[in-house]
Amino acid sequence: MRPRRLFEVPHFAPLRRKSSLPIWASLALRALLALGLISIALAVHWFDRGGLKDNIDGSVSFLDIVYFTVITVTTVGYGDIVPVTDRARMFDTFLLTPIRLFVWLIFLGTAYDFVFKRVWEKWRMKRIQRNLHGHVVVTGFGTSGSEAVRELIARGTEPDDIVVIDGRNTAIAEAEEMGLSVLEGDSTRNATLEAVHIERARALIVSAGRDDTSILIVLTARRLAPDVPISVVIRSEDNEALARQAGATTVINPVSFAGLLLAGSTHGPHIADYLADLAAADGRVALSEREATPEDVGKPLSALTTGRGVRVYREGEPVGFWEDGSRTIEPGDIIVEIVRGRGSVR
Repeated sequence: MRPRRLFEVPHFAPLRRKSSLPIWASLALRALLALGLISIALAVHWFDRGGLKDNIDGSVSFLDIVYFTVITVTTVGYGDIVPVTDRARMFDTFLLTPIRLFVWLIFLGTAYDFVFKRVWEKWRMKRIQRNLHGHVVVTGFGTSGSEAVRELIARGTEPDDIVVIDGRNTAIAEAEEMGLSVLEGDSTRNATLEAVHIERARALIVSAGRDDTSILIVLTARRLAPDVPISVVIRSEDNEALARQAGATTVINPVSFAGLLLAGSTHGPHIADYLADLAAADGRVALSEREATPEDVGKPLSALTTGRGVRVYREGEPVGFWEDGSRTIEPGDIIVEIVRGRGSVR
């Protein structure tokens, strides 16, 4: 399946810098280039006007030269004025023909850049936007963002249901190669998040690389989508509370988590391995979160048949499997349980 994208992303991304010329200046520059090429052809035709023949009145005036040059550059001529000498014919063959091609390329390139490309991209973008429902938006496609996307796909999320936003062309190109919908832009701006319909998303993953940028993205997204779950990567412990105040549903500190794994490994060589299994889609065990079903209500957490229950969330508060509240599952409880992972099938 061909990747979907909100904007065209070239496979080859050369070193470049945004042009300082406004659109009107760029158009004027292209028009001057086309006029310059036509002027060269006009000058040569005028100095070699003896090699041309006017089949209407037999006289070749300056206006005839202007007419013949413009008609020949833009078309192949009408036959009313023709080259009759070998030199004039060679000029038309080896100089005027390349000029004609360059002029047409300038016209077509300008039309593509300023008209067709924009219309085409807007049409494609609207077509993709219509199908964005229940998707996952990932802002920042660095190490954490790309790993999160791979894990989402491993857990069964279709690439078409993932939208990546990043300001770097190389990151966008990498995401596009994975078959994801992509948008090159600034995730802190309302227009960017509105373009990917954040209000219709299933979840938002924020991994901007900087805590201040990530928190600003969370603030922007939460204002636009009050009910969308937001997971954010925060690298400084001091900023975790700020991220939660900004509206983040889940705050993950990779540095702290790595420290927990390292500390846990000192109490047994298999603890870190088990924790990695829980976190990965292809582990032998996996964590699952679900809402309590009618069959679960009234039973103790230890009696679950779908997995080993380890925690219940009741009205937003966690209840451990050893606490009294876990002896009876109530309607509306959120159950966290350990289930068999994909890696258990060998």
